[in-house]
Amino acid sequence: MSTCVIFGGTGFIGSHLALYILSQNKYDEIILADIKPMRADFKFDASRVKYIEVDVRKPIEEWNLPDKADLIANFAAVHREPGHKALEYFETNVPGAQNVCEWAEKVGCNNIIFTSSIAPYGPSEKVKTEETIPTPQTPYGESKLAAEKIHKAWQKAGSNRRLVITRPGVVYGPGEGGNVTRLIQATMRRYFFYMGNRHTRKAGGYVKELVQSMFWALEKINTEGCYLYNFTVPNAPTIEDYVNATCQAANVKRFVPYMPFKVILSIAYVIDYIAKPLGIKQPISPVRVRKLARSNNIQPAVLLRDKYEYHYTLESAFKDWLNDRPDEWK
Repeated sequence: MSTCVIFGGTGFIGSHLALYILSQNKYDEIILADIKPMRADFKFDASRVKYIEVDVRKPIEEWNLPDKADLIANFAAVHREPGHKALEYFETNVPGAQNVCEWAEKVGCNNIIFTSSIAPYGPSEKVKTEETIPTPQTPYGESKLAAEKIHKAWQKAGSNRRLVITRPGVVYGPGEGGNVTRLIQATMRRYFFYMGNRHTRKAGGYVKELVQSMFWALEKINTEGCYLYNFTVPNAPTIEDYVNATCQAANVKRFVPYMPFKVILSIAYVIDYIAKPLGIKQPISPVRVRKLARSNNIQPAVLLRDKYEYHYTLESAFKDWLNDRPDEWK
């Protein structure tokens, strides 16, 4: 019986990978290994999908996992920015990579898919590709770059080992619940506005495309090797492109007003100053406002070089998302 173990498997990307594997009948058994339980909004065939509580910060052998795996997908990470102390990114992302790779060696698994991030590149208006030297500017980006190197060391240490490292931009789709979901809902409810970021580029792609590209990349490797690629749609969309795609998918028209960036940033500081002492969680933080105004102009040069055929555009992805979960667009 073939087995795929997905660390971080109950998360957004891990859940979609499990759905894709089931739809393609790629493995007989799927193990969702995660510190968090399975999400109620994803439905799986219980005879083929099993949840096992696992904390990757600890040695994997401490957990009740099978003694073999044909494929390991490592998505376990602390990733939300802002939202964590600097040390927390390193406490999970670095030892997590080490523990997963050690377990792969123990059970004789020769295939790993690892999700890194575009964060190691750092924000920039300039186009960046896989040839760009990473210059991370955040603890998250630094920890992800370190985790990449741990996985690469695992791949080089044994024969017939295949490693896929994908650096996704903004990943959106059913169940995301993050920035793109908030943008869509704000646009639909008529309270989204530009803050000097109409032309800010945010590289990213559809989650269903991402999981398909992972297996495509795995097949590009023959008997052994490492395939590292950026995952985004070609020509990183602007914030305005996301807004237009929302309106097109929902067949609505929206007027989006403009407010100066400095005004929004000042408001964010005031709200943050009041909310923090009271322990109130709110989405308008100065860090998030600055992040929304910075471009991540990443290009998928490797996918384009190797003639990967995209299944979704930004517009068709949004239409598919709306069809899957219209409640997330209200």
